[in-house]
Amino acid sequence: MAYTTIDKPTDYFETKLYSGSGSASNITGVGFQPDWVWIKCRTNAVSHSLNDSVRGANKQLESNDNGAETSFTNALTSFNSDGFTVDTSGETGQSGRTYVSWNWKKTATAGFDIVSYTGNGSNRTISHSLSAVPKMMIVKNRDASEEWTVYHAGNTSAPATDYLALNTNGATTDSNNRWNDTLPTSSVFTVGTSGVVNANGQKFIAYLFSEKKGYSKFGSYTGNGNADGTFVYTGFKPAWVMWKRTDATNDWYIYDNKRNSFNTMGRRLEANQNDDEVNSGSAIVDFVSNGYKFRGTDSSWNVSGGTFIYMAFAEESFVSSTGVPATAK
Repeated sequence: MAYTTIDKPTDYFETKLYSGSGSASNITGVGFQPDWVWIKCRTNAVSHSLNDSVRGANKQLESNDNGAETSFTNALTSFNSDGFTVDTSGETGQSGRTYVSWNWKKTATAGFDIVSYTGNGSNRTISHSLSAVPKMMIVKNRDASEEWTVYHAGNTSAPATDYLALNTNGATTDSNNRWNDTLPTSSVFTVGTSGVVNANGQKFIAYLFSEKKGYSKFGSYTGNGNADGTFVYTGFKPAWVMWKRTDATNDWYIYDNKRNSFNTMGRRLEANQNDDEVNSGSAIVDFVSNGYKFRGTDSSWNVSGGTFIYMAFAEESFVSSTGVPATAK
């Protein structure tokens, strides 16, 4: 029996904390050359900074905003063998501020692909390199102020007919011109005629994820409304989780194991907000050896009957490929 396909998740995903220096700084300790670097200042209300190796350095997108790609010469300036370089931008390296970076490696082994394409305004398919069916896709128009469009396999019983927007707190919306009501396959995904995902002549970037047992999970859950909250099984001890309520307006909440080094976790950021880090000081969620468990009944994560989607990446598998069990935090 295969417990996991990846025994060392930190070869493909890692959270790195650092402090701004006010000058060009090499941020090391990631453990690999990242292809997607998502940075958020923890101490100040400034935008998220999303950068990837396909578009190249000095090209920033912001998950909390619908703006087009911006060229910054003082933000993330290079992708390095063990991390990345940032400069003086308030979003990435200003002196006196602290930051979190979430880092992913693009490889089919870990179920992550980055696809750049130019829109044509017509229903079409676009190739990817996952060799597996994507469970989550995040698409952004690089040339125009358009919302981030999210496909998630757990978003309703017919996910190809619906979408969420990463930069807003809006609930699931039905649309046939985002994904052309067509599920992705192991080789292609489909976009419709909407300018948000396929405007003629404009450039787009898509982040695609497939599940890897013991490493990543893209699922859904229903809140139970109890203080002894819902348990979400992932098959691994999470390092990073982002969730979103789909049947009502609520933010995209992000928790990780570096800002929250022990249970119960209270430090959060929201993908759709530029707010500084919130430390609730109360019990929100526990990361355990095979998933995560909520502590409380808040409408943003565990309201009775509420529907939620999530994406999660592992610190370690529940059981390694050689049968060694994980431990809780």
